[in-house]
Amino acid sequence: MQEQTTETTAAPTGPGPLASGLDELLAATVAVTKAHMGALFLLPPGEGVLLMSSAVGIPAPIAHQWVRIRLEDPVPAAAAVRERRLVWLADHEDMARRFPGVALSLPYHFSLAAMPIHAGGVDRGSLVLLWPEPHPAELTPHELEVMEGTTRRMGALIRRAADRGESLLPGSRPRILSPRGDGQVDPVAARAALDYLNRLPWGACAMDMEGRVTFITPQAADLLGVDPADLLCMRPWEVLPWMGDPVFEDHYRQAVLSHRPTSFTARHPSGRRLSFEFHSDPTGISVRIAPDLTAPPPAGEEQAHVAEDGKLRADALYNMVHLAATLTRAVTVQDVTDLVADQVMSVCDIQALALTIAENGRLRVVGARGYGRGFVDRYDGLPLDAPTSTCDALRSGDPEFYGNWEEYRQAYPDAVRYDDMSAWAVLPLITSGRPFGACLFGYDRPHMFNPDERATLTSLAGLIAQALERARLYDVKHQLAECLQASLLPSELPAVPGLQVAAHYLPATRGMDIGGDFYDLIRLDDTTVAAVIGDVQGHDMTAAALMGQVRTAIRAHATAGARPGDVLAHTNLLLIDLAPELFTSCLYVTLDLKRRRATLASAGHLPPLLRRPGEVARSVDLPPGLLLGLEPDADYLTREIAFPMGSVLALYTDGLIEAPGVDLDEGIAGLAEHLTRSADLPLHILAQLLIDQAESVDHRTDDTALLLLKSQP
Repeated sequence: MQEQTTETTAAPTGPGPLASGLDELLAATVAVTKAHMGALFLLPPGEGVLLMSSAVGIPAPIAHQWVRIRLEDPVPAAAAVRERRLVWLADHEDMARRFPGVALSLPYHFSLAAMPIHAGGVDRGSLVLLWPEPHPAELTPHELEVMEGTTRRMGALIRRAADRGESLLPGSRPRILSPRGDGQVDPVAARAALDYLNRLPWGACAMDMEGRVTFITPQAADLLGVDPADLLCMRPWEVLPWMGDPVFEDHYRQAVLSHRPTSFTARHPSGRRLSFEFHSDPTGISVRIAPDLTAPPPAGEEQAHVAEDGKLRADALYNMVHLAATLTRAVTVQDVTDLVADQVMSVCDIQALALTIAENGRLRVVGARGYGRGFVDRYDGLPLDAPTSTCDALRSGDPEFYGNWEEYRQAYPDAVRYDDMSAWAVLPLITSGRPFGACLFGYDRPHMFNPDERATLTSLAGLIAQALERARLYDVKHQLAECLQASLLPSELPAVPGLQVAAHYLPATRGMDIGGDFYDLIRLDDTTVAAVIGDVQGHDMTAAALMGQVRTAIRAHATAGARPGDVLAHTNLLLIDLAPELFTSCLYVTLDLKRRRATLASAGHLPPLLRRPGEVARSVDLPPGLLLGLEPDADYLTREIAFPMGSVLALYTDGLIEAPGVDLDEGIAGLAEHLTRSADLPLHILAQLLIDQAESVDHRTDDTALLLLKSQP
């Protein structure tokens, strides 16, 4: 990949005073706790994504893997915010057990602590610190005290910035801060150290935390066969082709993250074998380079040496491993688009992404990031035989790379530029030997694709293709289940004189299976109506199908004149016969609109809320009843209550009151408060306000049903 030069401070305009204050707190915390790395993640309101704001001691190629983390991702920084607690990982084994994806992409020995940042009752982000192993099995009281104090102060700064309308987020890259040094160096001591190094029979060089050479002795340069000036401020594996093997960069990463001495032997193109030793601390890496005088390996044994064009560099290798682990969590096509955009675009310096598939002889854009509406409109629905690079790559299965607009025009003279990009990589998406789509990467500047980068991008396309194919299959299955459930719910509720009705159904967020929530309104005679709401256990098509059978059984027994308790008892017996391994909660209500009375029976369902005119909304206390499907001889008692003119009765499922960190009683109390405050609104508006509370949750693990009943003249 073309290397992106990372700023060591902020963007050119410089961070604001509050952002600088956060950076100072982060740097000071790393120094005081004797951690060797630290990172600050911020949670923009309403986005469900953690963004790395700044980092200390973390090399940019590693930091860029974690620039953008979704709140539901299984990584320590997100888990700390999601679970609102300290996440402590004492060693790599602990990391592999609890966060295997992270351990796979960072296979090094370090300890990690992630602490959430809160302020004003709002999640603000997380603070992450890393220590080299060995570290005590638990954080010390001093480390805990410092982290807790830091997160409190950070929370206050973030809240102050929010009150001022000041953004604390960096641009497309986090601010990479240098660790605090030990002050000025004595020139006399520096001269003595240089003389000492020059007298040694082996070579030595120093690298910063980014892997760039800051100092090299003549002996080391001679052993490497390079002029010292050619290596200064450069990464060795970028200057010397024979050091392009991943083993070199892998040992550099291990030294940076683990602070453990590491060594390996490699062969120079001249044939001589060299020994490398890495020693690191938070300020950089010292490298000892010496001839390897041990016995040579057996003839024909492969050595860590020349990396030919096309061989993956270590950062590309680990980025692919990280992406592969991340894509296993992608459930929907949108998940794939978001994960590829978050994990690939920042690392590879890509400005635009489009995922396309072939469907019914046409090109369909299923995901895009960075492209404007005009580009998507132009390509979505394009015939597959259209003379474009995307269609050609999809048909042929061969990747195409265009370093600038002139190259593209040479291949496609009639092409029209529909975007602001200046270079493109067009990669077929292939599974089972068959291309089914194409991935388009766009660059806002001319870009030379070397063989190594072409191989990397082609490999990435293979990972994307597998994830996208799985997601498409899931989307089809989910759509079928949604259609099934929608067909089983009532398309409209009957109009009943003296009763105003409003109902809403809200499915779980994409990525969760379909649920079995249901509701119904059954007109029994001119002045009597039955209302029912329930939740079949499970989240699959079986639950949705069973929901339809339960609803049909309840309707049959209700219209036959059975009392509320008997309706539930008869349905219970049917459920035991149909699916003895599935259970259903259910609430059944009959409303006598002439007498203004309601009779209720519950099978383990949440209590309804009743708001009478001039009163606050309260839960209706009902006799407990077993879930349907548990016991064949279960008995369901009833209770009769007054339902005067203007009263509102709310029947709901648990999806309406579920929220992270909120228990059941708190959720019901919150719903009662909303109902009390807004009960005088038109019923359809009230229903929408109540359902909005559930819809605002970023990751709903359950579907939601709501049925409101209001007595009127």
